[in-house]
Amino acid sequence: MRITEPAAPPTGLRRRFLRAPIHLYRIGLGRVLGRRFLLLHHVGRRSGLPRQTVLEVVNHEDTSGGFVVAVGFGKQTDWYRNLRAHPAARIESGRERVAVAAEFLDPEEAAEFMARYGRRHPKVAPRLCAAMGFDVDGSEADYRAAGRHLRFVRLRRTYRPVSGPRR
Repeated sequence: MRITEPAAPPTGLRRRFLRAPIHLYRIGLGRVLGRRFLLLHHVGRRSGLPRQTVLEVVNHEDTSGGFVVAVGFGKQTDWYRNLRAHPAARIESGRERVAVAAEFLDPEEAAEFMARYGRRHPKVAPRLCAAMGFDVDGSEADYRAAGRHLRFVRLRRTYRPVSGPRR
């Protein structure tokens, strides 16, 4: 694994395009994205205002009641910093709407999740790593090495009822 220059966070039209799925959730069609994506409702760390972002789920099958997402643009990503300040959040994934608590994975756990992702998505995983600044050869060892450098967040279900209008 070789560290390269990560992709810059999206701006302008690219940012608008990547945020377009939020509108699917707002009109009640988020389920068309399936369980591979989720809409994260979180609170701004400074403003205290509600924020939303759509994230790709790295793993939702063996996470002990939660979803694992990668922080693709590093620790300065707004949603990541917001969850660090206010770990209680809500998500929508498929037909599910649930309250969650953010847990931040240690490097070894992150390495394991990246290795699993590489096995499950052999065509997408190298491109994802390249976008995050890692040149991998497709081996499990390379995915583990990249995972140790990445940040992952487990959004664990808290099982309390989610209230409020659907936005």
